[in-house]
Amino acid sequence: MTAAAVPAASPASTGEQSGVRLARSRRNAELSLLLLAMVLVAAYAAMVEAKALDTITSDFWIPAAALGLVFLGLHLVIRWLAPYADPALLPAVALLNGIGVGFLRRYDLAKAAPADREDLAIFAGTGGRQLAWTLAAVVLAAGLLAILRDHRSLSRYAYTLGLAGIVLVMIPAVLPSRFSEINGAKLWIKFGGFSIQPGEFAKLALLTFFAYYLVRKREVLSLASRRVLGIDFPRGRDLGPVLVVWLVSLLVLIFEKDLGTSLLYFGMFVVTLYIATERVSWLLIGLILFFGGAYLAYVLGSTVGGPFANFYDRAQIWLDPFAEPYDRGYQLVQGLLTLGTGGLFGAGPGGGQPTLLPEVQTDFIFAGIGEEIGLFGLSALLVIYLLIVERGLRAALAVRDSFGKLLAGGLAFTLGLQVFVIVGGISKLIPLTGQTTPFLSAGGSSLMANWLLIAVLLRVSDGARRPVTGGGGPAARPSGGPPEQLHGAPTEVIRP
Repeated sequence: MTAAAVPAASPASTGEQSGVRLARSRRNAELSLLLLAMVLVAAYAAMVEAKALDTITSDFWIPAAALGLVFLGLHLVIRWLAPYADPALLPAVALLNGIGVGFLRRYDLAKAAPADREDLAIFAGTGGRQLAWTLAAVVLAAGLLAILRDHRSLSRYAYTLGLAGIVLVMIPAVLPSRFSEINGAKLWIKFGGFSIQPGEFAKLALLTFFAYYLVRKREVLSLASRRVLGIDFPRGRDLGPVLVVWLVSLLVLIFEKDLGTSLLYFGMFVVTLYIATERVSWLLIGLILFFGGAYLAYVLGSTVGGPFANFYDRAQIWLDPFAEPYDRGYQLVQGLLTLGTGGLFGAGPGGGQPTLLPEVQTDFIFAGIGEEIGLFGLSALLVIYLLIVERGLRAALAVRDSFGKLLAGGLAFTLGLQVFVIVGGISKLIPLTGQTTPFLSAGGSSLMANWLLIAVLLRVSDGARRPVTGGGGPAARPSGGPPEQLHGAPTEVIRP
């Protein structure tokens, strides 16, 4: 009697029995989402022209097609160099970037004379320049993916990057105002007709240093001295790093005259410290230090003046912008009126009046877009930002080494905090800042720095989802040494 043949176990069942979770590259899903994003960008461009010009020109689709080719090139680079990277990051960022280019094109149409609008060149004006900056930023991100094959290799240059970040932060503060100040904030380096915002790149360099430093010091910083109301507070002698970063952030607030940049630097350090130690007390200490320092700067601005005067003036505008609605409070008042005019559903793409809002192409682009797409549309944009932050945090949770966890978590939080600072400023939640809205605002510095941030998140997520052998061998793991564990987090074994 012949024994019945035993069917071979399928890969899926074998994986389930051995406790191995399957992983897929999801590149086809990324491509589908990217094509959908570009269709939405083209539809937005068509609606802008239909409303602003009462017609749709035959070349309305060209900016969306150009962006699609650029992002398709990056998709191919990711497919080749980071095949297991998160598939949602590129489409989400591409959609935001495309809407930003579309609105800047709409701004160019609003500035042009009515008789010249239909003949306005596609690649002219602010929208055309943003297209060029997008190409440069995407090429830079692709280059970083090509050079950075393992995110852990950044830790080798942590101190160099930390020093470079401090230098980049200090340069605008020490330059004369005519070379560094725009709209009251000293955040720029201006020469000729060109300007660059070095702080955008400084945040990436400093965050890399913070992640490296806190990986080495997290055990010491996790020690508790006493317990108050169920919260473990650190020892007094361990407060040194936080106090140093706090003082630096206050110097940025005073000499660069910008609350948003100061909050961004200090916030990303404190949150990275919280991720490393899991101590809520560090968040409480950070909040007390920052808001205490900001209040002290406000008091000194009202009494002493000098370098504190600018922050005091901004705080006064924030407290009551309608006190001088046609002078100091004009920009904030116009932003609030613009958001109010948009209502729930907006005036429709192309139906607003962006030329009435100062700096609508940079600082107030969120308000300008809000006038046309309304509260529901702005909520959708915020959900896209939230999705990017969530995917960054997911990469931080999944990656196997401590440095990658802190780096990805810090980068994701930094992007979210920057959006909060912008939206909080234009909605009068916090004083106005000189920050730009990531991927939407005009300008090369912000666009390139934030695309570099996305490239690092793509690299970390690729390392987190990349398959390894069932025995934990280095079958497909990037080189660079064995991954470290954070607080005994288990290593997840992934297999294709």
